[in-house]
Amino acid sequence: MPDLYDCLIIGAGPAGLSAAIYAGRARLSTIVFEKKQVGGQAALTWGLENYPGSVEDPTGPKITARMREQAEYFGALIKHEEVKSVDLSGKVKKVVTNKGTYEGKTVILAPGASHIRLGIPGEEKFTGKGVSYCATCDADFFTDLDVVVIGGGDSGLQEGLYLTKYCNSVTIVEMLPELRASKILQERAANNPKVKILTHTAVESIEGEDLVEKVVLKDTQTGERTELQVQGVFVFAGMKPDTELFKGLVDMDEKGYIKTDEYMRTNVPGVFAAGDCRVKWLRQVVTAAADGAQAAVAAERYVDENFSD
Repeated sequence: MPDLYDCLIIGAGPAGLSAAIYAGRARLSTIVFEKKQVGGQAALTWGLENYPGSVEDPTGPKITARMREQAEYFGALIKHEEVKSVDLSGKVKKVVTNKGTYEGKTVILAPGASHIRLGIPGEEKFTGKGVSYCATCDADFFTDLDVVVIGGGDSGLQEGLYLTKYCNSVTIVEMLPELRASKILQERAANNPKVKILTHTAVESIEGEDLVEKVVLKDTQTGERTELQVQGVFVFAGMKPDTELFKGLVDMDEKGYIKTDEYMRTNVPGVFAAGDCRVKWLRQVVTAAADGAQAAVAAERYVDENFSD
């Protein structure tokens, strides 16, 4: 193990793994740190049929497992360690984990973003077993079934309308007295015979045996509780970037997403960001992988330009 690594990557989702593949092929000594599951949110997704080349059995765990295998094949080390702090100020960067301190010539920030979870009973138990956070990824698994969408904002209605292409019925649940989505989305939802909208309604729990079977609803005005038989629950309460650790160290927008240029460079020399953690329009596995590739190539050039003998 070298005392000074060429590239330290924080996060082993598709962006971090893609960066590791490109960094490894460039013969950069590389470590990827991941405190949770390798593969990130993609590893929890039932299907990734929109990821290029994933026609046969396109499950998130299998695709991300192949990404990991490929990264390790090219020499990247993947460590299940939690990053506690980073020092990005000097020419040599430092990453401190729960198991040690590592120094690197470059750092790629790829911690991803997390779906805001509701914290209600059954949500964690049935994640991947009927509870989903991505209609684009998982809609096909609910063909001809009944589902509920939690969230009446733009994301909730956009994803809910997408689900109508597959599902028998889509019930959109919003706690507030009215939907928060744009008027045109509300009109489309109201005119779709597969969509039912319940306002001033909260989902109290998600229930079932091995898979989701029903949700318990509560009217926020009357307090009345009812049960709705569904086979799927899609949660769209928003996203938050997992960038708390880097606040004040690199430039971010008001929501905590990291600002980069087209080469994935942050405002700090030698520090790059890739994937769902950065300011961007589309957050999908394919765009995360592309970010990772660009970040690694940019990191390679930075090493060549700043650490040449």
